Amino acid sequence: MKPPITATLTWQGALRFAARTGTTEIMLDSESAAGPSPVQALAMALAGCMAIDVADIVTKGRHPFTALEATIVGQRREDPPRHFVSFTLHFVISGTVPEHVMERAILLSHAKYCSVWHSLRQDIVFDTSFEVRP
Repeated sequence: MKPPITATLTWQGALRFAARTGTTEIMLDSESAAGPSPVQALAMALAGCMAIDVADIVTKGRHPFTALEATIVGQRREDPPRHFVSFTLHFVISGTVPEHVMERAILLSHAKYCSVWHSLRQDIVFDTSFEVRP
């Protein structure tokens, strides 16, 4: 079993907190000035989790790529609690990666490997797409 993840948030004034886990620290800021808001950080974590999985799967399949970009758009409820109701995640990969490899990598991340996605409400609509560029 993996050890638990521990984070410590230290108030920095206003609605800002220094969030530290291990030796890594980011600033969470309700105003999104000194760092992402917690909700923005959650969307970035989801996109990051899937992007890391996709890069790992494509690399292990020995398909060379020179760039990978993931863009996420999250829609939230209008009324509190303003939780996410849908995500659209689009990947652009540059290199000699067959489309079926990207489809499989995204599917495996979404269905099996992405721990961030599997930690969220499962009634959230989640669409993905990709482009392969030479």
